[in-house]
Amino acid sequence: MTVRAASAASIDGPEHVSEPTAYDAILLASFGGPEGQDDVIPFLRNVTRGRGIPEERLEEVAHHYRHFGGVSPINDQNRELKAALEAELARRGIDLPVYWGNRNWDPYLPEALREADAAGHTKLIAIATSAYSSYSSCRQYREDFARALDETGLDGRITIDKVRQFFDHPGFVQPFIEGLAEGLDEIEKRVPGIDLATQARVLFTTHSIPTADAERSGPQSRGFGEGGAYAAQHLAVAEVVMAESGRGLGWELLYQSRSGPPTQPWLEPDINDRIEELAGEGVKAVAIVPIGFVSDHLEVKWDLDTEAMETAEENDIVAVRVPTPGTHDAYVKGLIDLVIERRDARPVEERGSVTALGPWYDVCRPGCCENVRLGFKPVVAGLAP
Repeated sequence: MTVRAASAASIDGPEHVSEPTAYDAILLASFGGPEGQDDVIPFLRNVTRGRGIPEERLEEVAHHYRHFGGVSPINDQNRELKAALEAELARRGIDLPVYWGNRNWDPYLPEALREADAAGHTKLIAIATSAYSSYSSCRQYREDFARALDETGLDGRITIDKVRQFFDHPGFVQPFIEGLAEGLDEIEKRVPGIDLATQARVLFTTHSIPTADAERSGPQSRGFGEGGAYAAQHLAVAEVVMAESGRGLGWELLYQSRSGPPTQPWLEPDINDRIEELAGEGVKAVAIVPIGFVSDHLEVKWDLDTEAMETAEENDIVAVRVPTPGTHDAYVKGLIDLVIERRDARPVEERGSVTALGPWYDVCRPGCCENVRLGFKPVVAGLAP
């Protein structure tokens, strides 16, 4: 079985490559976001294309963006990340240009591929700004790459490999370890005399997804069960963070940003519902750790910094939100490490991984992260279907 538009080292689909690849550029792939009030509804149409979402529902979501002037912080965050990656590459003396393309807003992925091709760069290694396994955080990016190659007519000319899912790479996890330690210190300052063990809780949070998608996340051969690889990966990372800086506190994994109809099961519990319950359990403070997110984009700024904070205040709970990796030095270095391990075909035992689940696969397994509503579409960087 072969992999579409892949390098020679990945074409036959090994779990972890064993032959080096001379990549000539990095493709930074992200979600994208509006950058003005006039962009909001067209952007949301892009996000929901093919799903038949009525305009009135889009307007309900639009007010989150309009609250921030119609500007999502994600594009500026990716500009900063791109610059940080370029600086780290220069520091190491690595000559790899970074091209940036989005799924849902300018600059789009086809534009990035055309730019790379015009400069003579045809062996790309992609970094998607999402750390975990699920349809929207991995497989959909692989579909995006395939669609962009078709749209530009560059299939057969450009190859695109993708770094492994990096949920448990130390560069991604370290910022959360540091952030939680600082967050607990802040709680002790804001609530003098608090007994952290009995009156505080650590709330890890990530994007909720349909339970059917969660169950199909990751390769089905691994048998992760309820929540699939998506939930298992988050729980594994949370355990590491707690072991390093949790001080023995109670903790749980919660979800946020649900967007589906009430009739469709999504991962639960919701963070706001849980905060309300904790108030009746004698909890006086919570440290919110957004381990599902790589930067402080809108779903962090609105769903956590606005809605969750309001819920905590209404229930007399002090809440501290831990930062996302953003451009943290460890995270930026870790992303370049992921590129280098793939370029050099580093042995598995030499790859950074802080949980027993990793290091994850270089080439996605057959049927990994199926979307049951949309079915299998053409992808790159993985084995069909």
